[in-house]
Order: sequence, then structure tokens, then C-alpha cells
Amino acid sequence: MAQLWGGRFTGKTDPLMEQFNASISFDKRMAVVDCTGSIAYAKALQKTNLITQQELDDLERGLKMIIAEWKENKFTLKESDEDIHTANERRLGELIGTVAGKLHTGRSRNDQVATDMRLYLRDSCLEILNHLKAFINVALERAKVEINVIMPGYTHLQRAQPIRWSHWLLSHAWSLYNDLERLQNIVSRFNKCPLGSGALAGNPFEIDRKFLAKELGFEGVIPNSLQAVSDRDFVAEFLFWSSLTMIHFSRFSEDLINYCTLEFGYVQLADAYSTGSSLMPQKKNPDSLELIRGKSGRTFGNMSGFMMTYKGLPSTYNKDLQEDKEPLFDSIDTLTGCIQISTGVLSTLKIHPEKMRENLSNDMLATDLAEYLVRKGVPFRQTHHISGKAVQMAEDRKCKMSELSLNDLKGLHELFEEDVFQVWDYEASIEKRCSEGGTSKKTVLLQIEQLKELIKN
Repeated sequence: MAQLWGGRFTGKTDPLMEQFNASISFDKRMAVVDCTGSIAYAKALQKTNLITQQELDDLERGLKMIIAEWKENKFTLKESDEDIHTANERRLGELIGTVAGKLHTGRSRNDQVATDMRLYLRDSCLEILNHLKAFINVALERAKVEINVIMPGYTHLQRAQPIRWSHWLLSHAWSLYNDLERLQNIVSRFNKCPLGSGALAGNPFEIDRKFLAKELGFEGVIPNSLQAVSDRDFVAEFLFWSSLTMIHFSRFSEDLINYCTLEFGYVQLADAYSTGSSLMPQKKNPDSLELIRGKSGRTFGNMSGFMMTYKGLPSTYNKDLQEDKEPLFDSIDTLTGCIQISTGVLSTLKIHPEKMRENLSNDMLATDLAEYLVRKGVPFRQTHHISGKAVQMAEDRKCKMSELSLNDLKGLHELFEEDVFQVWDYEASIEKRCSEGGTSKKTVLLQIEQLKELIKN
């Protein structure tokens, strides 16, 4: 088959250039949406009487046969297939004859590929959204069932204040809900139709672009043909979104990597998501989580690489834009896999509540000691200093803060009374954090219901 662009050329192309120019090895994954877009375009051609109803029927029948071949893995690529558009058009001619040549009337590969990419990414985003919801639902279910498990909360990787394990789970679930919401916004923004823009200047056959948009499930048309064929902001936005979302999964993984060490011992990964050592028989390595953490760098690299390609392009379509697909496809694949692995890790994770409680210590209630005096009218800046003195006293005596006597505490401030010893109760401390968003049982249960309702909607 002659190249789609070959009429003006008489010399042969360097075989290496043909290979260098080809994109079929990676853009073939858009085969089905390419046919879907072509079916809609054929209908638009018939609507303007550029083809007959019989020709439309033939085109639609042939394109549906090609879709079936791709789905059944029966489509045979040929050496002359430069890209997915060439491959599908060549096969269409084999199936229905010369009428296949009418399909490209007024259409360019420029508006065709821009349409394919939006269709493909939209489908991919819907799949990713479902995977994100599945992860969040697992976190919600565990948070409800394990509501009474208490653990140390950390800042700077130092034990800070007691929290509920469920509160930790929900912190990651909320981050991912924000990602889910951002992705929905991105889809809404890019779900516009470029088809009917031609190579750059528009379509000369009064193609009904609003009809095309409706047929393909777009929310409208891109109003400027120059922008329609060259815009890849949606790729940049998705790659940024992927990078940020992978950072959230990386941070989730980092926490669990720490928590499953013997030094912490809070959780145990299922064998299905762990590996052993080739040398040390005792090792159980959290390779699933380490790979997720590592792949966050990969998605960031996809984004930064594409942005460097995109930044200096002149107006409308340039071949540099062929470089948008591989980073986009790789980020889709990487993210899809990482979300599903993370969901598997979380759903099979075993926790050790006794070890979490064992790592709670009195010094984590130093703020509660300061708050005891606040409730008696002492300014917090003073109570913070007084509580710090109590911490220092316990350290000097090599004892727990709860082992300091009432006289010891009265030496720091006269308003300490016998009831001060109620401060050394972890559950009581947690239940005091009852403002919305806090770690008390009531507020954690409220978070679960809020997030459930948001996911449902």
C-alpha cells in the first residue's frame, strides 16, 4: 500500500527513516477507538451527502469487522503499516474495496490522532477511577472494622501523639479521593472533540462537528482548528496527575515499608506481595511496596520528558507530538498496575495491634499534660514550658512521666491536682481530639461516612 502522504514524493525513503518515523509499535493500542472515530466520521460524511447510505453501511460494516479482529487478536500488521490509521485504512480497503478511500475525505491524521488520544485516555481514566474507588473502599472497610486499634502517630519519624490506626488509613484514602476528584475534572476539561478540524485550517465539506461530538460522547467541540490538532495540554495534565497520584501511593508504601520492619512490627505483608532473599533465608522483603515507591520516579520522568518536548513547538501539528504517546501509555499502565497492587496489599495486610500499643509511651502525652493546665486557665505558652520541664525531669530520673509524683508536678505548677494522673490514658487522649477531622472514634466514624457518601456520588 502506498504511503498516505506519498503522492508528492518520487524518491525512496531510507529504510531506517521509515522505521524511525513509524509509530505502529505503540499506537496500535488505539486501534479500536480509531475505528470508533472513523465510524462517527463516516456517518458525518453521509449526513452531508458526501457518501451514500450504502457506502456508509459498507464502511461501518468493515470498521466493525476490524474492531472484532483487534479484539480477537486476529489483526495482521504489515510492514507498510506506518501507524494505526494506515493499518486500519489498509485493512478496510481489503475488506470492502475502493469505497474505503472515501473515509478520509476532509480528514487528516492530525485531527484523527488528536481524537483517538482523547477517546483512549477517556476510557483509561474511567478504568483508573474505578481502581481508585476500589482502593478507597478497602481502606474504608478496614477503618470501620479496625476502629478500636490505637497506634503511635509520627512527625519527623519520631513518635508524636497516639492516634487510631483507622485515622492513618483514612489519611491516605482522603489523599486518593482528592486525586479521584482531580482526575474527574481533567476528564471533563479534555472531553472535547477535535475531529472535523482537518490538518489545521478546518474541514471544507461543512462537516457537522457537533454531531461528531455527540456520536463520540464528547461534551462539545474544540472551537479553534489550529488548537484542536496541536493541543496536548490534556496529556501534560494527565502526566502531572499521574505523578502526583503515584507520589501519594509512594508515601503510602513508605509508611508500610517502615511499619513492617521488625523495628516497628505493626503490620505484616501477605506472601503474595512479598519476596525472599537469594542469600538470607529469614528475609521477607516488601518488594511490591518498594516497586510502587520506585515507579513514582518513572511517572515523574514521563511527565518531565514530555514537557521538554512540548515546550518549544511552533503552532499546529509537528512530528514531535508523536512523542506524546509512549509516556502517556506507560504512565497509564504503571499507574493502573500500582493501584491494583496497592489494593491487594491493603486488603490482605495483617496488623499487630499489640505491637502498636506496646510502642505507645508516656512522653507522647506531654501535650495532654500541658492541656490539663490550659483547662485550668494557664496560657498554653506557659503550660508547654511546664510540660517540657516534666519531660526533662522524667528523662533525668530515667522513669516514665506517669511515675512522677504529685509533689514532683506541683513543684512545676501549683494547679496540678490528683486528677492529673488521668492524663496518662491513651484512649482518653485520643477521645479528646474530637473536633471534625480529629482521631476520636466519633470523628473517625464521621470521616468514614463522609468519604463513603462522596465515593457513592
